[in-house]
Amino acid sequence: MAFKSVLCVTGSDHSDEDVRIAAGLCAEVGAYLSVLIMAPPPLGDCVAEWPRQSAAAIARLERQYRQIERFSHDMAILEKTSRDIQKLLRAMWICYDVDTDYCDHASVGDAVRRRALCSDLTVVGPAVLNDINLGSLVINGSLFDTGKPVLVVPKDAEATLSPRRVLVGWDSRVEASRAVGEALDLLAAAEEVRVTLVDPEVTSTANGVEPGADIAAYLARHGVRVSVDRLASAGKPPATVLAQHAIDTSANMIVMGAYGSRRLRERLFGGVRRWIEEKPSLPLFLAR
Repeated sequence: MAFKSVLCVTGSDHSDEDVRIAAGLCAEVGAYLSVLIMAPPPLGDCVAEWPRQSAAAIARLERQYRQIERFSHDMAILEKTSRDIQKLLRAMWICYDVDTDYCDHASVGDAVRRRALCSDLTVVGPAVLNDINLGSLVINGSLFDTGKPVLVVPKDAEATLSPRRVLVGWDSRVEASRAVGEALDLLAAAEEVRVTLVDPEVTSTANGVEPGADIAAYLARHGVRVSVDRLASAGKPPATVLAQHAIDTSANMIVMGAYGSRRLRERLFGGVRRWIEEKPSLPLFLAR
């Protein structure tokens, strides 16, 4: 699909790196950019019942005062970040909107989900990716709860929505098919697409008698210049094999399905972070 509306989530205490990356992608493909700035979650809620002893009541008042101070401080930072980002985007001559949200951890995912539902793609840049508190919540809200794709852009990666060479991780699962479908326009415009299978089993019910041939034929019918690579893992994790193959083939992006149930969301985010830390610095296009 064509990416006409892109969502970028950033923290009020982050640099503008993630916004610059997303804005560059929008300028590249003529897309509209929506920026959501998330403030750090506030301190814990006050107890519901007023304490009967004066010492406890005074302590509660002090906690409330500190919360008010924290809220005022966070809102000032949030407003300043919003002004700075709008100034940056005005200078880049792209269409955009900037929104802010101040909520606790439990509400971050839903705040992201609402925006991602009305976007074609969510971009997760290095600042959010390396934010232990915010990163997993952003990926969970934008990927698991929307059916929309996410582009993870690690630090020092060449961010692009017009990659020349793309590696597609394929295993005949629905998540991989979703990723291919969401990235179809991107794949059709690429000079070379390599569908890569690691230790594919030749079965009539899964990969077929010629693993990768079916998805290659599908892509070819959409004008994609595609080839199929079947690799042996030699005991290595499939992710390691895919990453090395991306290096060997000079890929500019990896497209793959995101796996895991709701109970495995944290493990997925940890896996993405480990991938980014241990593997080549390439944009990772995920769909579920």
